[in-house]
Amino acid sequence: MEYQEILYAEDGPVGTITLNRADDGNMFTPRMCHEIRDCINDIRRETRTRVIVITGAGDRFFCIGGRKEGMEHTTLYAGTLPTLDMYESIDRLQKPVIASVNGFAVGGGNVLQMVCDLTIARESAVFRQVGPMMGSFDAGYGTWYLEDLVGKKRAKEIWYRNPKMSAAEALQMGLINKVVPDAELATATRAMALEIAERGAFALASVKAAFNARHGGVAGLSRMAHDLLLRGYLDSDESKELSQAFGERRKPDADKFGH
Repeated sequence: MEYQEILYAEDGPVGTITLNRADDGNMFTPRMCHEIRDCINDIRRETRTRVIVITGAGDRFFCIGGRKEGMEHTTLYAGTLPTLDMYESIDRLQKPVIASVNGFAVGGGNVLQMVCDLTIARESAVFRQVGPMMGSFDAGYGTWYLEDLVGKKRAKEIWYRNPKMSAAEALQMGLINKVVPDAELATATRAMALEIAERGAFALASVKAAFNARHGGVAGLSRMAHDLLLRGYLDSDESKELSQAFGERRKPDADKFGH
């Protein structure tokens, strides 16, 4: 698929989505959010890749959020920035997603890296929430996920005071996983991705679903149950015996359960 505001490339088991609006801080637009969502939904249906990386184009910005300009003036959903579609697609993706932060991760850009499963950043990266300073806020993913990562008191301070956080500070408080020298970000990101790609794909998918079930509510629990049903239980002796017995109008042989 051809994209206008993102780039997508595969290298072995690793797929990389690059936010490709470096001249505007890699800011979200409705098109970019939809392209990321559509790209991830395509990734769900292929078995070539095992780990996905999200990064920003250029050497200054990961992503500095989004703006409302250019959207239709309506209270219908067509007039809203579809960031939630993008965040939800990352949560639903059965493969681990790594944020490779190559610069400023501000506002929605910081939320984007929080939604990813892991984050690796270069030393010069900067993290910040600025919504209340500029008449905006993210009272959903940006608060729940942040509280999980750094704790309620610190999360409230980040949203109330809007401090700039260096990569070292973000690492210390648990906002991100790893910091590397600027010149080593791409190499270190790929090494992390390849290490994870060696793990069991179904095991990782199940673990990710378990982590997300608490936030996802019934959708999250259903996703985990659905995937385990299709990939495990339906192939078990128990399921086969119950199905066969039902079709043959007989009592099932319970000795075949649990094998």
